[in-house]
Amino acid sequence: MIVDCAVYEEGQRRDGDLDLEQASDAARGDGAFVWIGLREPGNDELDAVAREFGLHELAVEDAVKAHQRPKLETYGETLFVVLKSARYDDKREAVEIGEIMLFVHRGFIVSVRHGQASALTDVREQIEGRPDLLRCGPGAVLHAIIDRVVDDYEAVAQGVEIDVQEVEAQVFSPERDNPAERIFRLERQVLDFQRAVVPLAPAVERLARGDLDIVTSELREYFRDVDDHLRRVSGRIEGFRDLLFTALQANLTQVSVRQNEDMRKISAWVAIIAVPTAIAGIYGMNFEFMPELKWRLGYPAVLVVILVICALLYRRFRRVGWL
Repeated sequence: MIVDCAVYEEGQRRDGDLDLEQASDAARGDGAFVWIGLREPGNDELDAVAREFGLHELAVEDAVKAHQRPKLETYGETLFVVLKSARYDDKREAVEIGEIMLFVHRGFIVSVRHGQASALTDVREQIEGRPDLLRCGPGAVLHAIIDRVVDDYEAVAQGVEIDVQEVEAQVFSPERDNPAERIFRLERQVLDFQRAVVPLAPAVERLARGDLDIVTSELREYFRDVDDHLRRVSGRIEGFRDLLFTALQANLTQVSVRQNEDMRKISAWVAIIAVPTAIAGIYGMNFEFMPELKWRLGYPAVLVVILVICALLYRRFRRVGWL
């Protein structure tokens, strides 16, 4: 559905609501541009917008189907930008990925949002409070949207970092639980997050260089700032993957060490229990002529021998760390 449709001129929003035909007429005027915001539109809605603003059919198809990789493409005088929005659900330890498609022209910008992440309502309010930037045209709106998406990346990276630190502490904790499943789950989320962030870097770098007419000289430094933030997030993601791989290897080592400790304990107890078993087995063979069978203290003497040998073995195993 169409969330908002407004005309901006001289850094200010015109009063009144517009339909698509009026917005299209305003976009053809000089010194003004239109921003149409859509959220999960259907084919009919997006086709109507495409007819009014002359959007390329291939870009429109991508905007309807979604599930695109981050990219920047040029169709005539219109830029088509795909952004992956993200937010972190700390309870589920899951990165929720959405999509924002932008059709950017010197006379209009059409934003198509899919998913719950990176709402654009407050972005519109924020940019409307900066008439100095709005005077730069649709490029200012493009910057504001990308800046919000990248800021949300940093919030997601912070949430992931906290959980990675918890996993590291869990691996080396005295508890005997195995966090391997949690590590694999986090690694999967980090990989999805990386797929959303890293492919966007070439597009933002291109905008920061000012290769496109839509980016005025006043906006280049703002895009360079976004590019710097994006590179920082990409570096943190690479660090997360390395930390999780190291944590997984350390966890496997811990599991092996604990298994060895368990086997030593089991072996020690087996050796201790083998003493009374062997002696009882010898005296249980029912031969008539055996040492000490007629001795009154034979039975307690055997028990004492068993206890002494078991105590000596126990003391020895304790001293070498097997028990």
